[in-house]
Amino acid sequence: MTDQPELPRGQGGQGGQETASVVSLSEYRKNLDPAPVTFHRRELDAILWIYGRMVGEGEWKDYAIDHMREKAVFSIFKRSGEMPLFRVEKNPKLAAKQGAFSVVNTHGMILKRGHDLQQVLKVFDKALKLID
Repeated sequence: MTDQPELPRGQGGQGGQETASVVSLSEYRKNLDPAPVTFHRRELDAILWIYGRMVGEGEWKDYAIDHMREKAVFSIFKRSGEMPLFRVEKNPKLAAKQGAFSVVNTHGMILKRGHDLQQVLKVFDKALKLID
């Protein structure tokens, strides 16, 4: 008698047909749950520069940052209890096609999309006003 479980023929064991492999726990977790998409420091700096300017003008009051598997979203609010006025989104899956960055308004319409965040954020250089 041994302490090891008895396996049917062909499923490992003493016969040597199959060998066990060691898997790194961090690799296993990475494959199961990939890291979320995030804004890099320079991207966040560019977004927060525009945000600070608009807060100074009294247009915007609050923001939220969401990091999800598919995309990262910087939401901009007039008041914290409302729907976001604008969302700056980073979606790496669209990087080779239309560009990873986009600015979306409250109704879901894409105002500007592109490969360069600085160019996409130029949409805020124009006077954008919320129409009721």
